Amino acid sequence: MSISIASIEMRGLSKALGDRLILDGVDVRLHCGECVALTGDNGCGKTTLLRCMAAQMRPTGGEVCWFGKNVIDAALKRRIGMVSHESRLDPHLTIRENLIFAGRMCSVSRPGLRADHWLDVCGMSARADHRPKQLSRGMCQRISIARSLIHEPEIVVLDEPFSGLDAFGTKWLHNLLRERTAGERTVVFSTHDPLCAESLAGRVLHLADGRLQEAGLAATARYSCPANEAA
Repeated sequence: MSISIASIEMRGLSKALGDRLILDGVDVRLHCGECVALTGDNGCGKTTLLRCMAAQMRPTGGEVCWFGKNVIDAALKRRIGMVSHESRLDPHLTIRENLIFAGRMCSVSRPGLRADHWLDVCGMSARADHRPKQLSRGMCQRISIARSLIHEPEIVVLDEPFSGLDAFGTKWLHNLLRERTAGERTVVFSTHDPLCAESLAGRVLHLADGRLQEAGLAATARYSCPANEAA
């Protein structure tokens, strides 16, 4: 897939919650192979924007397209994976069962093997039979990230993915996101850490007053993420 193809495009996107206008005519094109960081103050609407981008929230106006098609096309939804600010794991299932269930929902071939693969990637194989309540917040976050990637989506949207992660988890996720964008996937993540945003992302977008501003290209030559320094 060519990098010239817009994997995500928002045109005149707006979203109102009650009397408050959260998003006000957002226009943006994100391309295959890009890693994009979304920054902004608390309460500015980053989560709302990402949820609209991932077709988990219906906009008030405008449209969202993936690969040139409106996201109302249900067949497109298996091409995206989203990590919410909360893990949202099923508390009644083990973490392995959570991964298997996610794999089956996305028609993954041999979901048990895929679950075992991602448990290994997460460093969580020894806790495969644990339920979410037996794990730390950071461990649940790692499983939530694995769940969103188990079907190898072409678009990955992450809402504050580094929240709750310790130094090991932060380094693990930083390296994982670099691997995800080494090919043709599009990765979008929100963060409050400008240093990590600029070191990991190829573009940084800033949300303020309901509109997106291009904050510039990443300055990877000038910065390194603290997670890398822990290597």
